[in-house]
Amino acid sequence: MAIGPRNRPHFLLKDNGAVEPYRRPNRKIDPPALPLRNRQAHAQALALAVGGAVAAAEQQLAAPGVTAFETRGFYLEFDLPSSEGAGIDQLANRQQKMEVVAVRELEGEGGIVKASVFVPERAKNYFLNKIEQYRTTDTDKGRPRNEPLISRIETAQLASARSLFTDEEALFPLHEDVAVWWEVWLREGRRERFEAIAAALEIQMRQHAIRFPEREVVLALASSVTMDRVVARSDTIAELRRAKDTPAFFIGLGGAEQRAWNDDLADRVQVAETANDVAICLLDSGVRRTHPLIEPVLSVDDWHTINPDWGADDTPAWQGHGTRMAGVALYNDLIDPLAAQDPFDMRYRLESIRILPPGGADENQPDLYGAITGEAIARAEIQAPHRSRVITTAITSTTPSRGRASSWSSSIDQLCFETDAQRLILISAGNIRIDLTPADLFVRNDIEPLDDPAQAWNAITIGAFTNKVDVIDAAFAGYTPIAPAGELSPASRTSVSWDRQWPVKPDIVMEGGNLAYDGVNPGEPIDDLRILTTHFRPENRYFSTIGDTSSATAQAAKLAAEIMVGRPGLWPETVRALLVHSAEWTPAMAARITNCHGNKTQLQALLRRYGYGVPDLGRALLSANNDLTLMIEDDIRPFQREGTGSVKMRDMKLHKLPWPKEDLLALGAAPVEVRVTLSYFIEPNPGERGWTRRHRYASHGLRFQMKTATETVGEFRARINQAARSEEEGAPVSVGEGWLLGTFRDSGSLHSDFWRGTAVDLAERDAIGIFPVGGWWKEKPYLDRYNQQARYSLIVTIRAANAAVDLYAAVETILTTEIVAEA
Repeated sequence: MAIGPRNRPHFLLKDNGAVEPYRRPNRKIDPPALPLRNRQAHAQALALAVGGAVAAAEQQLAAPGVTAFETRGFYLEFDLPSSEGAGIDQLANRQQKMEVVAVRELEGEGGIVKASVFVPERAKNYFLNKIEQYRTTDTDKGRPRNEPLISRIETAQLASARSLFTDEEALFPLHEDVAVWWEVWLREGRRERFEAIAAALEIQMRQHAIRFPEREVVLALASSVTMDRVVARSDTIAELRRAKDTPAFFIGLGGAEQRAWNDDLADRVQVAETANDVAICLLDSGVRRTHPLIEPVLSVDDWHTINPDWGADDTPAWQGHGTRMAGVALYNDLIDPLAAQDPFDMRYRLESIRILPPGGADENQPDLYGAITGEAIARAEIQAPHRSRVITTAITSTTPSRGRASSWSSSIDQLCFETDAQRLILISAGNIRIDLTPADLFVRNDIEPLDDPAQAWNAITIGAFTNKVDVIDAAFAGYTPIAPAGELSPASRTSVSWDRQWPVKPDIVMEGGNLAYDGVNPGEPIDDLRILTTHFRPENRYFSTIGDTSSATAQAAKLAAEIMVGRPGLWPETVRALLVHSAEWTPAMAARITNCHGNKTQLQALLRRYGYGVPDLGRALLSANNDLTLMIEDDIRPFQREGTGSVKMRDMKLHKLPWPKEDLLALGAAPVEVRVTLSYFIEPNPGERGWTRRHRYASHGLRFQMKTATETVGEFRARINQAARSEEEGAPVSVGEGWLLGTFRDSGSLHSDFWRGTAVDLAERDAIGIFPVGGWWKEKPYLDRYNQQARYSLIVTIRAANAAVDLYAAVETILTTEIVAEA
């Protein structure tokens, strides 16, 4: 393949899939030089600030007291303009063992970024020397030495606990002497030292810890003054955040109570012999397994708790939330199964792990729920190691996520990713916790961000919509539903307020019920507008109701389990992709999206409100005659390193699509649609260091591009090379005409988009390329992850809704012919 000198890629792709790396010359563009007078003044002011900070650090190190250093030193906090984020990486020096540990951007401070750096004592004059060279020495090109670093620094000071606090500023304790629970993000290999200094300073710690590639997270109870002492007397801390509680979303009880209905359905439940192969693993408040509709599929062996003192049963303190979730996960809305007369086939099992204490919210103190989630899942996996399972929880934090990774969400990403133990995890988006009226719909939803840990990249996040609008109970005559049919459920949270770089959440929406409005008072969750489910006290009553994102999450778990049963052996990445790929916007949602009239910002906001819509089991499992779906499970090695050189892009995968060209050409200008979904799991590296190029959260990224009708395969490969290079350089990337979402689809680790055009144009669009983009596997070669293989699932659907042609049969013929030819 010929590549001209002006469009050389980072790597060259051969027809056999091999890659030849291309070393691009380093062409850094230095910022314009400061005038000499400004240069001298800036150097003098900066030297004064850094010198004062170093002097204070020397006094700090000389003071008596308990220390816990691996490398004696101190933390400096530097102020940089937010426009100069590239300077953050230059503050670190691996040879000097200087590490950027925390980065925070202040709102209302003139666009200032504060970056904290650990400086070893032996390198205490490092920055002073750099400043002096900047002031007195020029390079061969006549520029001040060290200008790219020093010119970007506004000032510096000795760091404190607040300097390392990367959470919302409003969460930093107002009273410095009041003890609060902190998430302490430790530097690599320093947990024992932190525990030692914590013991010396009488800091209470919890037993759970979470490990990441460069960080370990523990919980500690201390005042900000005490945390200042830890920062001053050790090199252990990278970041501080506030620990958050985890109230679930529980709604008042109600619903019919008729034993005859319960017994009739219980008699019709038939548990399949293969039900033991698949399970829904529910992390909640426990489940009352003696309920007649639950007991057949929840054995004592699968009935767990993370704390033996709690027991595994559900309790009144949580209003039977786990049992209500279980009923929906097994039966969906109970109204239909109860009214039916046919046998009810139960094709999977239930696993319950209690993760909430029996005393209710008052007893629910902060803890590392990422560690608790991992422990809960491990109990189920140890009991039944060969069982496929969908793991689900509607337990979230009261603290909105705002898109940024937390220890909990990062733990979930890690649990999904684990090599040879990939997991499918479904999480509730969370509910708005204030009274709502019709005026709040969309306004309040769009400004209330998802709860932690719903921002997890690898998990499926479930929002709620509703089709429940019929108020027939005479006691509520005159009430109207707050949300119209097909629209967002009133309490469902969204990611509309998030910045563009964060993943699209929720991924999908399921039925969450509605609120009834009397015209004056806030909406009420009446039984007519909720989901019928199982009650946790069957000795008193059999049925209860549930709604909001709890019911939506349980329904999504049931759908995922049905996919696993219907298509045994699918990867978790593939089941995840099918949930999104089979989703469609309701007419009410679609009307809003269609009415965007090319306004990409509005379209993106709507996607962050509804996700990709409502999934459907039939679409996930079946290919209708004119709605054909192809699935590919494959892997790719994104990066490679030659010797001690830098890590380069390595592989690209080109998938030929078996389009029935003659049939498509015969359709001519008939409209067709192609839906493409790419799903993979990233390995998280969540330490908050500004998300610069070297400190990306994701291990890697994958992208897809579709061949155009006029491209040759060689030209298509060249375009993908250019796209990969452009994205790495931050330049605009074109995905071609006809795509609904375009480059907005590239956020997160699940990418889905729609191409619309004519059948004749589609006939030649017969290939999709999968290629890597950078991540910390590439940017941090010293962590030795650049040789990793990365799995992915690719799903492609072609739809010709009004065409009188059997596309499925045509593709089946093509595939059969290829198999016979290969044989």
